[in-house]
Amino acid sequence: MVSKKISEVLHLCKMANAIKTDKYPFQGHVLIDVRSEAEFERGHIPGAVNIPLLRNEERVQVGTTYKQQGRDAAVSIGYKLLGPRFQDLYEAFKSAGPNPLFYCWRGGLRSYVSATLLEWGGQSVHLLRGGYRAYRQFVQSELAKPRKMLLLGGMTGVGKTEILHVLTEKGFPVVDLEGLASHKGSALGGLGMPCQPSVEMFENLLNSAVSAFPEDQTLILESESRKIGTCVMPEGFWKNMLQSPVLEIKVSQQQRMERLKKEYAQFDAGILAEKTEKLRKRLGGLQCQQATAAILEGRKAEWVKILMGYYDKSYHFFMNENNYMPTVQDWDWQQTEKSFELLKKKLKEHGIEK
Repeated sequence: MVSKKISEVLHLCKMANAIKTDKYPFQGHVLIDVRSEAEFERGHIPGAVNIPLLRNEERVQVGTTYKQQGRDAAVSIGYKLLGPRFQDLYEAFKSAGPNPLFYCWRGGLRSYVSATLLEWGGQSVHLLRGGYRAYRQFVQSELAKPRKMLLLGGMTGVGKTEILHVLTEKGFPVVDLEGLASHKGSALGGLGMPCQPSVEMFENLLNSAVSAFPEDQTLILESESRKIGTCVMPEGFWKNMLQSPVLEIKVSQQQRMERLKKEYAQFDAGILAEKTEKLRKRLGGLQCQQATAAILEGRKAEWVKILMGYYDKSYHFFMNENNYMPTVQDWDWQQTEKSFELLKKKLKEHGIEK
């Protein structure tokens, strides 16, 4: 009986338009992810709204029934759980917006049931062919493609992220890796930042950012390690970065120190001391002790100076390890307009113009 109902649902949903993943970013559609809250949290198509057909605990119940009693019993339990909520689901789907595009994990029963429910109300519906799994395969394939890139390098405190923000505002093709990862890449990089996305979600966000620009356009990115906090660059994308030219921003030591003091002034000394302690193996026992004492006693300039020494060594090691041969570009934060004009000329040499 249940299998017959499934066939009826699938038959009714043949009227729905199936959209392939290569149509990303699915402009003109409201993306509705009908997977459970936990699945959505782990990773989803950027911009999608989550209206779970089965909630976390319900999905576990259906999954357990499937393992113990088989498909028919699991589908029967699913219908029993959904029945009382059909009206609420219908209203939620309807209010999500026009031209909805539904997806679940594989583009299977959950998508079909959701689309059919809305279709019964006379709405035009669409399904993502292959579901989220197909989308993930698409993302990984896209990020592995060769892309022209220019990396913005420079030691901690030169203001690379701020320069990237200026370039973004001016309309240059910038992909902000640290913004996507919600982390600044260092041991203190998580301070003041939102929770990091999963590696899976980071890849989705990265693909979304990259795909916003034509494939033949050179992208501007910050020179980063493959790992940014807990986020990891996809292998193919990372290899593209390793083969890309680097423009190294050079700022005076004094300006770097002042910028870093200002950046960390907002944080509690106890938190900074705790983060510093995590660098003990890299700083060495004595330097770690000196840095911790300095920040707790209010000697922030001394603390910054010790950390700058560590970060500078790490930067040089990173550049040498990856065989980067950067072109140096001076920047003066007291003459930003002049510095920006000089940077624009350098970008033009790499084929990047507004």
